[in-house]
Amino acid sequence: MKFGGTSVGRPERMHQVKDLITGSTEPTLVVLSALSGTTNALVGIGEALAAADKVLAKERIDSLHSHYLKFYLELLKSPAARTKAEEILKEHFEFLNILLKISFNEAIQRDILTQGELLSTKLFHTLLEELGVSSVLLPALDFMSIDENSEPELGKISERLKAQLSQHPNQHLFITQGYICKNHRGEVDNLKRGGSDYTASLVAAAVQASVCEIWTDIDGMHNNDPRVVDRTRPIAELSFDEAAELAYFGAKILHPASIWPAQLHNVPVRLLNTMDPAAVGTLIKADVVETGVKAIAAKDGITAINIKSSRMLLAYGFLRRIFEVFEAFKTPIDMITTSEVAVSVTIDDLSHLDQIVEELRRFGTVEVDPNQAIICVVGNQVAETKGSISAVMDSLVDIPIRMVSFGGSKHNVSILVDAKYKVQALKSLNEGVFSW
Repeated sequence: MKFGGTSVGRPERMHQVKDLITGSTEPTLVVLSALSGTTNALVGIGEALAAADKVLAKERIDSLHSHYLKFYLELLKSPAARTKAEEILKEHFEFLNILLKISFNEAIQRDILTQGELLSTKLFHTLLEELGVSSVLLPALDFMSIDENSEPELGKISERLKAQLSQHPNQHLFITQGYICKNHRGEVDNLKRGGSDYTASLVAAAVQASVCEIWTDIDGMHNNDPRVVDRTRPIAELSFDEAAELAYFGAKILHPASIWPAQLHNVPVRLLNTMDPAAVGTLIKADVVETGVKAIAAKDGITAINIKSSRMLLAYGFLRRIFEVFEAFKTPIDMITTSEVAVSVTIDDLSHLDQIVEELRRFGTVEVDPNQAIICVVGNQVAETKGSISAVMDSLVDIPIRMVSFGGSKHNVSILVDAKYKVQALKSLNEGVFSW
């Protein structure tokens, strides 16, 4: 069971989490994020230290400390629990204050970012002790690791975690941190992509859990973006492939990296709402029978790159050389379309855009279109379901379309539009594709 920052961000919500985790009859491993707002605050502290602005860094440390001093007094009631919480806060904020006196580096930044999850889990474990709930606090840094490519070492994670669990044969409740890990050099690091959701999925796969529950502040994955579209609804069931497509192309409730460990070991994932535990939520599993369009998502911050070359006609290896440019700069491609004389691709990582464009000019004329958005239409066998594609295209008849990717997956049709048309496209698809 994984609980996000909003689920533990207020004392009363931590009490709600206690009720949820103690209601299970199965042995349960709980993954907690940092309290909402904490990670952003820690990033701000790191930025101030990196800029050698120790006055600002001190202000930010003290502000965060004040928040936690108020938090634990509302969370805990007994003198013993409050004393323990004071010691926890003293340990972590002394560490942050020591950083004001030493040289800043990247390793210190990673150490700073671990403090949020360490604080939330220790305070929550103290709450459980105060309430007489037996549990074990398992440090994620003792079992969660990534390799030199920042990829999780699932085999090693499983081996270490099972060894730790075996030391507590009579215990049924375990608490650990999301997001944080150690890298291949044994240094403190983090999972970067997917954060605590990723941790939960990896842990679920490592112990072959019966289910991986992701508890957030929304009742499942919706069929469109509820922030800009009226009358959206949660989706009862999705396949792993459908959920991965939606997560990759913009559904904020779940990170795409969080899908594959559970999918690899066929562990169902359930998305649930801490604020409304009775809501059905969304179940993600291997096989889903229902076909047709299920959901729509949008990915912002997209840049399209068009490479036009008369030399491309029948040129053997041309696409390989194009892709090698993006590989050299470790920049993933989202969409691709080709014609006899041109290739268009989209990227969302602009870190090396200038170098990429410079390299691509060796092959022909290069045009760059910034400020684009990918609209992703997802459903089981959507490409083969009669009428689905025509309904999608008919819904977008008034919107200029830059690219379409169709046929690469049975579960996805991706459409590139100028970002200024994104909301209009989402609303038009909502009316044209779903029958209410």
